[in-house]
Amino acid sequence: MKRIIAFALSVSLLVLSLVSCAPIQRASHSITYDEYFNTVCTVQSYAEDTRSDFERVAELCQSYLSRYHKLLDIYYEYSGVVNVMTLNKTAKNAPVEVSRELFDFLVYCKQIYTITNGETNIAMGAVLKLWHDAREADEKYLPDRAALEAAGEHTSIDSLVLDADNLTVYYSDPELSLDVGAIAKGYVAELLKSELENMGITGYVLDIGKNLCLVGERAGGYPFGIKIPNPDKTSSEKYIVRVEIADTSLVTSGDYERFFTYEGKNYHHIIDKDTLMPSEYFSSVSVITDNSALADALSTALFSMTYDEGKALIERLGDIEALWVTREGEIFKSDGFDKYIA
Repeated sequence: MKRIIAFALSVSLLVLSLVSCAPIQRASHSITYDEYFNTVCTVQSYAEDTRSDFERVAELCQSYLSRYHKLLDIYYEYSGVVNVMTLNKTAKNAPVEVSRELFDFLVYCKQIYTITNGETNIAMGAVLKLWHDAREADEKYLPDRAALEAAGEHTSIDSLVLDADNLTVYYSDPELSLDVGAIAKGYVAELLKSELENMGITGYVLDIGKNLCLVGERAGGYPFGIKIPNPDKTSSEKYIVRVEIADTSLVTSGDYERFFTYEGKNYHHIIDKDTLMPSEYFSSVSVITDNSALADALSTALFSMTYDEGKALIERLGDIEALWVTREGEIFKSDGFDKYIA
């Protein structure tokens, strides 16, 4: 198992920076894991705690990451674990009993589907697999249109049947397949944040695959300064804005990291449920809200909605701010976003 311990800031999509009005402070302890969720996960302390205290927190975080990595994996199965891949293989035949943790996660995913008007839908697995295979192929190609449309016929969240009394999962559509990538990392970050808060721990940064979850404030009661990257990687300006936030979450979805190029055009991983193609509204969407799982889900949902639709959605939900960057470099903000700008 790979593990890197460092006493410096990690390099990530969301870059922590010094807050101008606060004394200079760097992470007192930091640990990075690269074996979970096919991404980089970092735990940082700005609490001025002892090394032994930090190691206890890091051990707890690793236990959550390991457990949920196995439960939510759609590519591999693990001995003694019924996970999402197990469901994709067997839940079409008969109800499958699952752990309380996995059941609760799936219940939340169905709630997110309703909250986002169907834009964040874990039942899109059949469509997303076609794009995943194209993206990972040595010789790039576009998924066949007829195959995409056929897969799109099997993306109803209603086909995911959850029995709370027996903790079972059943696929009423045998062609249903789940892909939980749009929610999993934020969900785990939120679980960890709640656990640390219950323990009275504050001043931590949980960076779960660039889903940034801030547990309280920095030592001394100061907020964290965070730079949101410019999605235009050809620009000399690396960042578009810096915000100062604490005790909340910030998640950015973008078209500039997970993509492949075919015949001179880039195709990213965020797929529009209506077109079954990569969404073309924006280059990045950043969401700030208290719940990391919701922030993760909304950053994906807003990416495939017009600005007006997305703004109306977060205004209806309340206590959420967002920043959109179009493919032409135009920036839109929700009404309250400016309060965070440093």
